[in-house]
Amino acid sequence: MKADLDHLMAARDLTAILVECSDHFSAARDYLTGGVSITQGKVIKKRAAPPILIVNPMETEEARKSGLHVYSYYDLGYADLLKEMKGDRDQATRAFWIKCLEAAGVPEGKVGIYGVGDHNVIIDIVARLGDQYPQYTFAGETGMTIFHEAFLTKDADELGRMRDIGVRVGKVLQATWDYIASHGARDQMVVKEDGSPLTVGAVKRFVRRTLLDHDLEDTDMIFAQGRDAGFPHSRGETPDAIKLGQSIVFDLFPRELGGGYHHDCTRTWCVGFAPDEVRQAYDQVMEAFDLSVEIIRPGMDAKAPQEAVQDYFEARGHKTSRSDPMTIEGYVHSLGHGLGMNVHERPLLSHLSTDKFQKGNIITIEPGLYYPERGFGVRIEDTFCINEQGELVSLTPFHKELVLPLKS
Repeated sequence: MKADLDHLMAARDLTAILVECSDHFSAARDYLTGGVSITQGKVIKKRAAPPILIVNPMETEEARKSGLHVYSYYDLGYADLLKEMKGDRDQATRAFWIKCLEAAGVPEGKVGIYGVGDHNVIIDIVARLGDQYPQYTFAGETGMTIFHEAFLTKDADELGRMRDIGVRVGKVLQATWDYIASHGARDQMVVKEDGSPLTVGAVKRFVRRTLLDHDLEDTDMIFAQGRDAGFPHSRGETPDAIKLGQSIVFDLFPRELGGGYHHDCTRTWCVGFAPDEVRQAYDQVMEAFDLSVEIIRPGMDAKAPQEAVQDYFEARGHKTSRSDPMTIEGYVHSLGHGLGMNVHERPLLSHLSTDKFQKGNIITIEPGLYYPERGFGVRIEDTFCINEQGELVSLTPFHKELVLPLKS
């Protein structure tokens, strides 16, 4: 968690972290700043010191809302550097990086580079700086990075935010259920008052508007029915009419409006009625879901519940990613993943995972069965936290009914 950052920096022999910012959302930037609306600049954290922000002069007021110490480009002499370099922006930018590090109290040492931006530009800057300023060592990182490791566990403030997001997402799910239920049916299709079909696109538009009403934003939801539901990441076809009796995989993973923490949940619905084979698959997925919820505890290998679910499905004749790594039918993915600033974080809940569960983890549990050529898919997913008592607690307050009845 955030309180571990200095320890994690020491373990990597990092004197400082430099997070390059752009107009794209950056989990690393928002994690260090608590969320800030800037489109350019840098966040620099020296070990054992709070982060500082260096921003475009037009964004200093926004940056100060973070509560951090803020420098504008002009405070650190960028305009003078441009004049000195006779308008050569590339040369001035490289020199400005050093000014920023010095402002953060980092005259030398190993600096970890993170964030978002044009990789080609950052690689070129770092390579040239290493030659020009040998007192600094610039380093990247793969695998379990410092932010991956910090994200593993959430503090009380983070958990509070994510619990609140879960409540709001539950309201969006209920509103969507009620919206579909308010329609009628004709010729095995869900129809509006004028007799025209209710489409996947119309439902998605409703969900996006409702998310905004709750200060959340869509991050490319899944609303896929029938054969499309049999492909785990099919988003669904916008013009398709909602049909009675077809399984609908509704996977919603929104985040706080403008960027921030996520929620992740999936429900499978059949409008009007559920065919027998869909009901059977649904019941088995629910059993697998309940099985995994019952066994997860701190200190356990994160692969253990996945292996238990694979055992369960394989015993019932379904292929899994363990029994047949190339399968596109049956149980084809991992049981879940960590969640926070990113939709996918550690720990990983696959049978190949080397992670362990810890108190403070926020994870998803999402078993599923997929049979596209038989015209259906089923997935159920909640977001959970492992609390200080070591209990697994759902943060997704919405029911798991399969059949969505129409009111008219």
